[in-house]
Amino acid sequence: MIAIVLVAGAGVAVSSVSLYEHFATSTSSFCNFSDTFNCDLVNRSQYSTVLGVPVALIGIVGYVLVAALATVYRNQAQAPVLLLIASLGGLGFALYLAYVEKFVLGAWCVLCLASLGLICIEVTLSVVATIRARQARA
Repeated sequence: MIAIVLVAGAGVAVSSVSLYEHFATSTSSFCNFSDTFNCDLVNRSQYSTVLGVPVALIGIVGYVLVAALATVYRNQAQAPVLLLIASLGGLGFALYLAYVEKFVLGAWCVLCLASLGLICIEVTLSVVATIRARQARA
């Protein structure tokens, strides 16, 4: 659970930088390397919000939810399964966004890719936590 919280903390940090970049008025940021790797293009596109809410803010909320499940609710019997469900939901959303970056926008955001990597780690850790919890009950 400690590893899950640490990865969630890194996710909050990455998503916070992405949220800052979403609202920044500068035309260049530290993660614009080329036309193919351009955070500004991705973070300010029409796909950077869902019903007016920035995707990065959704990421922050998701990572905080995962951290809460791994800390406040860690002793609950259903916590590992809830962690797995939450992290799989986050992974599904991140994969959708990666699809948009690759096939719609034609540009990648380094921050988004970092978040995708972190949520993949969260899923893996959640699977391990779920397996361990089931073994402990058996």
